[in-house]
Amino acid sequence: MAQRSGASLFLKGTLSINVYFGFVLASVWMSLLGPVKSDSGFLKRTGGDRFLDSSGGVLGRSVAVDGDLARTGAARFRRAQSQDKVALLSSSFVLRGDATHNQAMVHWTGENSSVILILTKYYHADTAKVLESSIWRSTDYGTTYTKLNLLPGTTIVVTNFYICPTNKKKILLVSSSINERDQMLFISTDEGSNFQRQPLTFSVETLVFHPKEEEKLLAYSKEKRLYVSTDLGRKWTLLQERVTKDRFFWSVAKVDADPDLVHMEMQDTSGGFLYVTCLIQNCSDKMVTAQFLGKIDHNSLAVQDDYIFVKVTTGNRTKHYVSYRRNEFVQMKFPKYALLKDVQIVSTDENQVFLALQEWYQTDTYNLYQSDPQGVYYSIVLENVRSTKQPEENVLIDILEVRGIKGVFLANQKVNGKVTTLITYNKGRDWDYLNPPSTDMNGKPVNCKPPDCHLHMHLRWADNPYVSGTVHTKDSAPGLIMGAGNLGSQLVEYKEEMYITSDCGKSWRQVFEEEHHILYLDHGGVIVAIKDTSIPLKILKFSIDEGWTWMTHNFTSTSVFVDGLLSEPGDETLVMTVFGHISFRSDWELVKVNFRQSFPRQCTEADYDAWKLTNLKGEACIMGQERSFRKRKDSAFCIKGKSFTSALTSRPCQCTEKDFNCDYGFERAASLKSEGDRCFADFWHDPDSPPDDCIIGHSYASSTGYRKVVSNICEGGVNKQQSSKQHTCPLLAPRGLQLGIKGETMAVGPGDDITFIVRQEQGDTVHTKYQVDLGDGFRAIYVNLTVTDEPIQHRYEKPGIYRVTVKAENTAGHDEAMVYIQVNSPLQEVHLEVVPIAGRNQEVNLTAVILPAATNLTVFYWWIGDNLQPTLSLENSLITKFPKTGEVMVTVQAACGRSMVQDTKTMRVFDQFQVLPLTFSNSLDPFNPNIPDWREDIGQVVTRILAKITDIPQASLVTVVKPDLPTTADLYVLPPESTPEKTSSTPVDKRIPAIKQALNGNNVSFIVRGGLVVFVNLADSDSESQRSGTGGGFWAMAVIFVVCLVAVGSFILYKFKRKLPGRNVYAQMHNVKEQEMTSPINHSEDTQNIIQGEEFIDDDLDSQTLGNHSGVVLSINSRELHSYLTS
Repeated sequence: MAQRSGASLFLKGTLSINVYFGFVLASVWMSLLGPVKSDSGFLKRTGGDRFLDSSGGVLGRSVAVDGDLARTGAARFRRAQSQDKVALLSSSFVLRGDATHNQAMVHWTGENSSVILILTKYYHADTAKVLESSIWRSTDYGTTYTKLNLLPGTTIVVTNFYICPTNKKKILLVSSSINERDQMLFISTDEGSNFQRQPLTFSVETLVFHPKEEEKLLAYSKEKRLYVSTDLGRKWTLLQERVTKDRFFWSVAKVDADPDLVHMEMQDTSGGFLYVTCLIQNCSDKMVTAQFLGKIDHNSLAVQDDYIFVKVTTGNRTKHYVSYRRNEFVQMKFPKYALLKDVQIVSTDENQVFLALQEWYQTDTYNLYQSDPQGVYYSIVLENVRSTKQPEENVLIDILEVRGIKGVFLANQKVNGKVTTLITYNKGRDWDYLNPPSTDMNGKPVNCKPPDCHLHMHLRWADNPYVSGTVHTKDSAPGLIMGAGNLGSQLVEYKEEMYITSDCGKSWRQVFEEEHHILYLDHGGVIVAIKDTSIPLKILKFSIDEGWTWMTHNFTSTSVFVDGLLSEPGDETLVMTVFGHISFRSDWELVKVNFRQSFPRQCTEADYDAWKLTNLKGEACIMGQERSFRKRKDSAFCIKGKSFTSALTSRPCQCTEKDFNCDYGFERAASLKSEGDRCFADFWHDPDSPPDDCIIGHSYASSTGYRKVVSNICEGGVNKQQSSKQHTCPLLAPRGLQLGIKGETMAVGPGDDITFIVRQEQGDTVHTKYQVDLGDGFRAIYVNLTVTDEPIQHRYEKPGIYRVTVKAENTAGHDEAMVYIQVNSPLQEVHLEVVPIAGRNQEVNLTAVILPAATNLTVFYWWIGDNLQPTLSLENSLITKFPKTGEVMVTVQAACGRSMVQDTKTMRVFDQFQVLPLTFSNSLDPFNPNIPDWREDIGQVVTRILAKITDIPQASLVTVVKPDLPTTADLYVLPPESTPEKTSSTPVDKRIPAIKQALNGNNVSFIVRGGLVVFVNLADSDSESQRSGTGGGFWAMAVIFVVCLVAVGSFILYKFKRKLPGRNVYAQMHNVKEQEMTSPINHSEDTQNIIQGEEFIDDDLDSQTLGNHSGVVLSINSRELHSYLTS
């Protein structure tokens, strides 16, 4: 949030964690956007019309309060006279021809350099593309600029540029041709004086320079691939695919062993995410090393300083893990009943993790926690810090570290809807309200007295990196804090008066009535302020005495909309640039303002006074030491310069109770203040319990409830951390035993290598016996089993389900873990067996036939029509109904282990249709392989011949050859397209006699291999057996009536007519030939399976529509009596 020496490159919406931590901001940008962007930035235009104003001269001064009352009278009068000595030089330059460009990136190449680079571009929001761009370069500190022509005769669009953090002369421009067909880099090693074009085979989304080695960089492509270059982008090597955006990191110096190591979060073949590392010389799949057991949550890997963080969600519970200095991952320990909803890592510097945790009862607030040096155990330091949810799930938390003095923080606490600002000087151990000033900016007394009224500050983070946030601090200006806020009982959003303190928050002064953007020059020796407004400006305000008096300067003759401020890199700089534009469609204008001529000499020791740091109570021992700092005298007109150091003296103090915070499992209770400033154990915590890493034979001390504040350097005095209770580590029973698999693949194929990893969260591991049973007869016993040194590798040769168990046991107790491993050959094919014609609202049997047929534990997913929710089954068949007529798409997916296959069929649903059973010459059976493709081909041949003989449209006929032997088929005669499916009387289909005549006259035949002629006939031609299908409604009554008549007639005929054999259901199959696709459903010839519908055809009658037909029916002669009827 704090102002930078040259703003950092910034693209809106790219930060995953936005917090108001000045010292975190740079590291967050460097980790997410690359350290290269420390001196460049991104501007967006504000709107508005041209507006002129004019002002000048001395703006006025603040009135001294509290300890500053001595700074009045002659001293202040001398400073007013000295203002005539301040003379500023301003020069402006307009970037002609870029009026349509709505974004700009600016970079000052480095300290003691006069080169500035500017990229302007037209970003089209609807297409999210850059359509035009220009590169401008200045070699005289921004007085003049030259437009660069990178590739004469060719239009090039530059989308971004990156600067090497260790050698700012090295610059990379990411660009493409106007149609984005050609991707390229332009490489410069001389601050942009010359560029070399380098074609690319991929589209760059992000570049990240190595933090130490200037020739090495990573490139992330829009295809989620990660590349590496070791020669400044001239040659690229693919490291890995499926890498998560912004979740790849270079090695950390003095922590990682190899500078060429890369940390990354990547997706495996099963869709899960892993934390892996590899060396850039070889990062193939076989060379990456999984650093965490099992899968992690997407977008959860963070590598910051000494720490690495991941999280794992199982069900509705999320666990957070940390690795300290690349040791084994350990679960982070929060209060037992915190029941966290979200965790935001705020800071990892000073050998401690500072994080914000949202607990189960919170919606717009977080609690602040601090860790031990290993980042494992966390204690609360402040509750209910306000948070704001931003687009793309970013979270802003109202906390700010005051840069320049370690241990000082500002935070906005929200309680009962009321927001108040607090300050701490000892890293959260104690918090206090800000003291209000006694007078306003005009010297008039203010009616604001504690405890009912305090000063409250807005802690908003600036979206634009070229302007300060609402509160501005700087490392090189300790004690100087300037920000927007208000006086009162709570923070008011619309009130943004400007206040300043030069003694680190002890006393405050009001300087402006409206919010201003702030820029510190020369270690805070010059403070520049420009009003934060939507109207054009031409004046800036500045102070050379830490905000006591302010002067104005017309930096341009024409008012401009101010888009940002930028200073030359280096704390000693006295040159700044104002970026803006006259109107929304005007060219960019850059104004250089130079303060150097106002300070003719370098400061000497005689030009400084000393000031001692104290807290609001006047206590000088802060973080275990007394500290004093240099401050330039009011009368000194000199440059502090590059060699200036603000710290003057530092002396350790004796330790007191205030140097200790509550230990893990303890907290201070406001309701128990009467008992003193004590830490009380939470009800769930046993202070005498041994730590998880306690080794038998060693000793440990009970927690006293206190631990020393990290980075506190007090000596001697009180030692609240030392315990008199010493205990011998007992033998701890194993707890939290976990059996994992590398890659977390529970389904493997026969012969695949599988690696089991045993992990134990708590308990003894040295004196514990581990019994391993891999489920296929392999058993082993291990002693002193470690997590990573002794993985168990195995290979299952036969398909099946294997139960793998590990039992950990010692004399104190035991624990057990278990996993099931599925070993299956991959599926080769699935075929959906279904009759393509069905009756409305009638049951249909869908059958999936898979290869290999012996595969077990196959899951079937059935999609019917447009339904996006599949029906799941372990059986390979499904019975369903179709409520509407028309075409219906049916899809089945079969999943087994890591393999999945699919087949789709289209079914046609009618209210009525007719079916004729067919037989074939016995000579066809020897040529029947009983596979779906063969049956489909035979059916199409029969349909084509019948259509040709009878002149019936081929679309009205469908021949379905049934599985199994002997070879039979059903001929479906569909309603004519011109005839409505529902009529008020029973229709007589004149096509049926023509079809029967063709079939009975041996007119339908075809030739198979060897010249054999196969004839197609009606089944049971003597009785002319025929079946029909129709819908319900009116026909229901007709069906009942006809069925009753037929039943009576059938009973009479039963005594005289012999019973005819029935027919197979369509879905019946038999395993006839080896390696053929068959169904597991098997029916005997003696069993009649009526799926739905039934018909009786008299010898002397044409076919009649008797009932609904699903396409899965029996053919029954009219002479036969049946004891079952269905409709």
